[in-house]
Amino acid sequence: MGANDTQYFHRVCAQFRWMAMIMVGGVGAIIVLLPLVLPRGYKLAGVIWSLPAICYLFGVWSIGRAMGQIAKGRLIQAALPSVLRRVGISLGVGGVISVFVVGGLKRLVGDGAGGYVQFDVAGMTLGMIGGALFLLGRVMDQALAAQAELDEMI
Repeated sequence: MGANDTQYFHRVCAQFRWMAMIMVGGVGAIIVLLPLVLPRGYKLAGVIWSLPAICYLFGVWSIGRAMGQIAKGRLIQAALPSVLRRVGISLGVGGVISVFVVGGLKRLVGDGAGGYVQFDVAGMTLGMIGGALFLLGRVMDQALAAQAELDEMI
C-alpha cells in the first residue's frame, strides 16, 4: 500500500467515523424522543421496543470509535480484535433481547399479543452474527499474542 493509498484509507476511516457518530446521534435522539411523542398507553411499549436498537447503536458507536483510531494511525491489527468483540456482544445481546425479551415484556405491560418469544428472523440472524464476531475477536487476540511471543523469540 503506497503513501497515497494509506492517506486515502485514513481519510475514509475518518469519514466513516463521522457517519457512525451521526447515525448514533440521530437514531439515539429518535429513541430518546419516542416516549415523549407516543400516546400515554404506548410509552412503556415504545421503550421496550427500543431496547434492541440501543444495543445495535452501541455496536455502530464501537465501529465508529475504532475507525477514528485507525484514521489517527493506530494499527488495524491492534484495533480489530476489541471492536469485533464489542460489536459481537452488542449484536448478540440485541438479537437475544429482540427474540426473547421484547415480546414477553410487551405482554407484561399489556401491549403485546401472541407469545412471549418473537419469531424475529433479523434478530436471530444478528444474534448469530454477533456470536461469530465475538469468537473471531477472541481468535484474533490469541493470534496476536502468539505472534508477539514468536517475535520475542527472534
